[in-house]
Formats: sequence, C-alpha cells, structure tokens
Amino acid sequence: MTTTWWQRLKAGLKSSTNQVGSKIRNVFVNRKLDASLLDEIEDILIQADMGVSTSSMLRKHLASLKLSPETSSEEVLMLLADKIEERLTPVAHEMTFLKGALNVVLMVGVNGSGKTTTISKLAKQWKNLGYSVELAACDTFRAAAIEQLVIWAERLFIPIYTSKQGHDSSGLAFEAVQKASKSGADILLIDTAGRLHNKQHLMDELAKIQRVIKKVIPKAPHHVILVLDATTGQNAVQQVDIFQKSAQITGLIITKLDGTAKGGVVVGLADKFNLPIYGIGVGESFDDLQPFSAKQFAHALVGLEDI
Repeated sequence: MTTTWWQRLKAGLKSSTNQVGSKIRNVFVNRKLDASLLDEIEDILIQADMGVSTSSMLRKHLASLKLSPETSSEEVLMLLADKIEERLTPVAHEMTFLKGALNVVLMVGVNGSGKTTTISKLAKQWKNLGYSVELAACDTFRAAAIEQLVIWAERLFIPIYTSKQGHDSSGLAFEAVQKASKSGADILLIDTAGRLHNKQHLMDELAKIQRVIKKVIPKAPHHVILVLDATTGQNAVQQVDIFQKSAQITGLIITKLDGTAKGGVVVGLADKFNLPIYGIGVGESFDDLQPFSAKQFAHALVGLEDI
C-alpha cells in the first residue's frame, strides 16, 4: 500500500510529537487548566526547541483566550496547532522559476546538514516535473562532496560541471553558469562548501561565488537556499544569522526531522526570521523531501490526527 506524505510526515515527526503533544497531554492528567499549567506548557514548548520568545508568544496567546479551567488537553492542542499554523502560513512557499531563462539555485549550509543529498532530491523532483536540470559541484574543498554529487548526477542522467579538489570554486561556478546558459537548461543547482562562522575564508569564497555569477546573469542567483539539519535545534538559529550576513538567503530547507525531537525549531525559525521554508525532509528516500505545508506540519507536531 502506498504511504501518503501525511503518513510519512507523522511518522517522521514522531519524536517531536512526543516532545510536544504527548507531554502536554500528560501534564493535563488529573489537572485543571490554570496559570501554573500554562507555565508548564510553555516549558514543554521551550524544550521542543521552539525558542523562548516563540514559546512565550504561544503561552500568552492561550492566556488571552481566557479558557475555562475545564478546557481539555485536546482543545489546547487544537488551539496551539491553529496558532502555529497561522505563524507558519506566511513562510510556506513553493519555489517558482523564471520561464524561458536559466534559473540559478545556490545551495549553502554546513557540512553534515544533508545539503548534497537534498540537491539530488530536488534535481530528481524538478526533472520529473519536466525541467532541464544541471548541477555544479562547487564544493571543491572536499573530494568526497564532488564524488557524491557526480554519483547522483550519473544515476539521474543529469549533466554536471566539476573540477579537481582544491581548484577555484568561484571559477567553476562562473563557467557552469556560462555553459548552462548556452545549453538552454532551465535550472542550474550549485553545491557549495560547508561553512561555519569560524571559517571566514569559506564565507568569503561564498560571497565571491555570488559576485562572479552576477557577471554572467546580473539577477542571479535566483534562489539561495540554506539547508539546515533539524537535529542541531537552536544552533540552526545561529546558522541562519551567520549565513544571512554572507549569502543573502532567500529560503530554507530543513532536513532530518525524522531523527530528532527538536522539530519545534521550525516554528522558532519562522517566528524569528520570516524566511520562506521551501521544503522539509523526514527520511532518506526521494519522496521524503516535500514542499512545506503549514497546516500539516502544525497538526503533526502537536499530535493531531486530522488535517
């Protein structure tokens, strides 16, 4: 039997659901809703990595409703889901592309975030939608990253631009954009080296890649996607802060939600940065990366069965 995305999402978010929905249900046992219970709910949301300010906002929202002491845990979870959905709706976007022109998509993120795997999933999905897709392996600092992307390109029968480890990544990006433009490709996906704030030379190289791309197509890159590993929790907030300064991020993809109880960080990121969330990943298969739905995510996170 075919598994729907809703079923995979619920299964992938199980640990996070236990951290939010199950714990909130537990604190209601033999209790009435009062200020003390609202404080405990806020603590649960903080522990789910929503962040202090977002958790406080949700607690204040519940308090403002002046709920009856007899309000059930299911009613509170529904109210939380509605408020979380309201906050997530403005950032739930599907990526759009220019027609009749090359779309340059720059993928950034720290090593281990699932960036290269995410590129392969996007490439397959976009190819299946009828787009002509090409890849550029501009993480020239790691031979393994180049090899991994080449393997995916071969499996997907997608052209790829490469150079040897240690070669100039911005030069390769420049060449790839030129060639992809001439070939008539719809989308060029560019992988970049994993970066941290203490690797300033890599951050500088990322800025240089963007500058040279603009020499070929002034409005490129059209998308700069930061791939975040959900298992890092609140550290993802710091990563967005850092990459925003160097890379002018246009949107997020959040991976590995199936391996963590910190799924609440998605709500915190939306609340703090208001950046588009283009997709979330809950597994290794190609179908486990899907466009972000505010309603589905909010309901799955708090453990509601219906959508």
